[in-house]
Amino acid sequence: MLPEARLNAFGRSGCRPLDGVRVLDMTTAVAGPVATTLLGALGAEVVRIETPWGKPRNPSSALPLLVEGPDEPWNREPRQNELAHSKRSVALNLTTDGGREVFLDLVERADVVLENYSPRVMGNFGLEWDVLRRRNPRIIHVSMPAFGNAGPWRDRISYGPGIDAMSGMSWLTGYVDGSPLKPGNFYCDQNAGLSAALSAIAALMARGRVGGQTVELAMLEGELQLIGEAMVGQQLSGREPTRIGNEHSSAAPHGVYPSAPILDAPDSWIAIACRDDDEWEALLGVWREEAVVCDPRFRTGLRRWRHRAVLDRLLCEWTPRFDPIELSERLQDAGVPASPVMGARSLLRDEQVLARQSVGGLEHPQLGLSPAPQAAFRLSETPAPPKNAAPLFAVDTLPVLREILEYSEERIAELLESGAASDRLQER
Repeated sequence: MLPEARLNAFGRSGCRPLDGVRVLDMTTAVAGPVATTLLGALGAEVVRIETPWGKPRNPSSALPLLVEGPDEPWNREPRQNELAHSKRSVALNLTTDGGREVFLDLVERADVVLENYSPRVMGNFGLEWDVLRRRNPRIIHVSMPAFGNAGPWRDRISYGPGIDAMSGMSWLTGYVDGSPLKPGNFYCDQNAGLSAALSAIAALMARGRVGGQTVELAMLEGELQLIGEAMVGQQLSGREPTRIGNEHSSAAPHGVYPSAPILDAPDSWIAIACRDDDEWEALLGVWREEAVVCDPRFRTGLRRWRHRAVLDRLLCEWTPRFDPIELSERLQDAGVPASPVMGARSLLRDEQVLARQSVGGLEHPQLGLSPAPQAAFRLSETPAPPKNAAPLFAVDTLPVLREILEYSEERIAELLESGAASDRLQER
């Protein structure tokens, strides 16, 4: 069982909110690692449990080796370094009795087990909830199945884009006359990861009253929350909501318009919106196009919305004359919601991002200084910037076996020899 001092550590004042909490991270892909990365930045000791052969030896996306040392391209994959910071790396073979026993010994000394397998996998390992609870009655087990632990789709698996389609999000994403589209980046995964981290913290807060518990976060249900307006609209009107691209259901103009290139980008854009007559008048004050000012089609909000296609074409003739940053500042000063459409290169040079250090730098042993986005919130007394760059694969196997589990050198040697644990990438 956990020492009483560690059991009570959650909620005490310290350098970070989750100091004293230990999380066993069994997650893969994106959604689960988002959750555990956030918990790690908040102070939890996140022990990432990896398969000894679980990395491609030569990933096509590996970044160049910038620091003198061994050439291990699997440690330089961008997504790995984005989603594994603030963690430790331990390699265990959970299909072996030895690897399973090491994991259960860690469970005794942990607070949270977080995994995003399909429901059958933990049972296949012999690590279902009853087993975890017998070893540590205060353990929090967070699972992130695609469709939930019950229902006809229980055993189906999916990545985020599949959930985007199943949840209705892709149906609502796209242009008016186009097909459904996958939302940009890993929208479902980021949303599910944040919800899983919040759920784990909530369970930890309740542990003093109820003890350990399981937390089930079905990724499908996490994304259904994001389209509530569409479901309510369909229920009330009987009409299926349609894709509207960058348009708005009542405001016009409301869209993204081309602008003069900046930072050698192949194309640049500016977002502009007018929600009422005051903002429209403010736009006209900067636009100063007499034909538009006098056009009766644009005199009221309803007329502008009905003739939004014409209005968008006229704006597309005007905005390319300007730098998007300069034009957005002029429009904002006049009272018009506007912003340049920022790419990664622009963001890394943006004065607001730089002033707030929104993207910090972490020293990676093979990549040198590596960018790491900060958490979206700032805590005045218990700050939570990333703790450390992504660990090299299995670099913490031996320290964890020695320091947390206090195994003898003889037992550690047996685990390494049997393949139950590893301190380096293995061939399958």
